[in-house]
Amino acid sequence: MLTFGDPFYFFLLLPAAAAAWFIYRRRVRAGIIFSAVSRCAQAGATWRVRASQVLPLLFLAGLVLAIVALARPRTVFSKTRRTTDVVAIQMVVDISGSMEALDLSIRTATGMDYRTRLEAVKEAFAEFVARRPDDLIGLVTFGGYASTRAPLTTDHDALVHVLDGIEVPKPYQDGEGRILNQEELLTAIGDGLATAVARMQDTDVKSRIVVLLSDGESNTGIIEPEQAVEAARELDIKVYTIGVGRTGRAPFKARDLFGRDTIRHAHVSLDETLLRKIATDTGARYYNVSNPKGLEKTMAEINELEKTEVEREEYLQYNELFPWFLGPSLCLVLLGTGLNMMMARRIV
Repeated sequence: MLTFGDPFYFFLLLPAAAAAWFIYRRRVRAGIIFSAVSRCAQAGATWRVRASQVLPLLFLAGLVLAIVALARPRTVFSKTRRTTDVVAIQMVVDISGSMEALDLSIRTATGMDYRTRLEAVKEAFAEFVARRPDDLIGLVTFGGYASTRAPLTTDHDALVHVLDGIEVPKPYQDGEGRILNQEELLTAIGDGLATAVARMQDTDVKSRIVVLLSDGESNTGIIEPEQAVEAARELDIKVYTIGVGRTGRAPFKARDLFGRDTIRHAHVSLDETLLRKIATDTGARYYNVSNPKGLEKTMAEINELEKTEVEREEYLQYNELFPWFLGPSLCLVLLGTGLNMMMARRIV
């Protein structure tokens, strides 16, 4: 099958057609009354006269062939078909204030490598995305409200770039020490799940799942978690939930009175009952992660989820045909130029 790599070059045919019309348009010339010359002997046309009629055609034909060559005509040299397993996945990540906890830090030979829960989640999710190159994956985050960070896409490089930029909102305080953006630091699980479900309802992939990760309790939002679960069930979307940490004291970075970095502990609360119910009601599973290895294991297990086989065609190589047009184009232009130099002793 003949295709063109750069078909937009065919727009150049418009000025070429205008040039042809200008050259061959019918000209109206003034005449004078004269005796009939039909009985006079006809003079034979010389080669110069015949050549002058052909010259414009040579240049126009060469121009058209050059335009076709620029459009890169080609045929498929090799084509393969492969079967891939495709799933539409919405990753839903909690970015509430408790995701700054340091209980997923790694102990190394040189000491503790401190990292927040969110940093550990971003690393695990990036590895998860790398293992699923054919899947449609999107990203939704939620704290006090939900936000779609990336739609379902196969452009995983762009997705990971967006994922890297996610941060927990910083608290803003007034002069009296009151936090002005307290709502952003809360946890709206229902809004996050409902947003992810809404972004998946129009996809034509059969296997659709949500991977919801949270480390807190649903304490704000417009949509209740139960309502979001019902919407997921109606669309046959499974919601795999991951609870990070446990209810109790967790370490956080802080600064002492002298501005030095220090570690302080604060109480955090994880609603495992809600997360387990969300997973069970949608036919999925709940996982609890309390250490870095547990998060990696959980993501590896979710990576083995049910899949939908899709057959795809891959065009691996093309047979480029532009030399077959470019060569004759140059020959015609050179021939026209040579004849013009012989007749008029000029190049054009």
